[in-house]
Amino acid sequence: MRIVSICPSNTELCAYLDLTSQLVGVDDFSDWPESIQDLPRLGPDLSIDMEKVQELKPDLILASLSVPGMEKNIEALEKLDLNYTVLNPNSLDDICKDLVTLGELTNKREDAIKLTDRIQQMINEYKKISRSIPNKPEIYWEWWPKPIFTPGKTNWLTEISELAGAKNIFRDVELASVQTDWKDVVTRKPDHICLAWVGVHQKKVNPVVVKKREGWDELDETPIHILEEWLYCRPSPRLLTGLVKLAAILHPDYFPAYDGKDPFLS
Repeated sequence: MRIVSICPSNTELCAYLDLTSQLVGVDDFSDWPESIQDLPRLGPDLSIDMEKVQELKPDLILASLSVPGMEKNIEALEKLDLNYTVLNPNSLDDICKDLVTLGELTNKREDAIKLTDRIQQMINEYKKISRSIPNKPEIYWEWWPKPIFTPGKTNWLTEISELAGAKNIFRDVELASVQTDWKDVVTRKPDHICLAWVGVHQKKVNPVVVKKREGWDELDETPIHILEEWLYCRPSPRLLTGLVKLAAILHPDYFPAYDGKDPFLS
């Protein structure tokens, strides 16, 4: 089967089901695993070159609605009458369902079921530990610095926070992604600040941007953690590696140490 993925998280789903050898083209931002680096690039995930997609003659195109603006890709695929599947996960459960969907489309259903069982087992283990933690810190997640975007109640990072023994300070907002302002963040008084700017490499995330904001003096004792975008902003099983890292940072006496290894690739 000839598969095209037009968003990084879908490319990662393919990797977890050992389908990378069937990928014939990916979006510009797909950067994992290493084996896909030489594949034809089809443009940024918000502006896919559909002529290039057509030229690859795919049997299946994996589209997404995980980022606002991706709708126009779906419209273009419709006009070209190409065979595609849209994935739109907001939770860990949705990611598991997407793995099964992809497995069914690629004759990998049994592998997908086994993987989702392992994911659920890990979630249950972390959930049990989290319940035993008496004092859960409040986390402010920043996805984008200007304007400020942060995950809300229906996003996977609210789940990841809870599994890591913490709480997302915007868990009261019934949205997956929330546009807010710094004054609102300061008012909520987070115990930790986690910066994972979408599409920005970890080395280029500058905490000084946050410390220069008006009202920072009210939070100047609050630790800032610069985290890998690819472990927290993409709806794939890599989020669980991010969970291991976050839990070890927040509660090293409760959770296993972070060794940098992916729990599902061993």
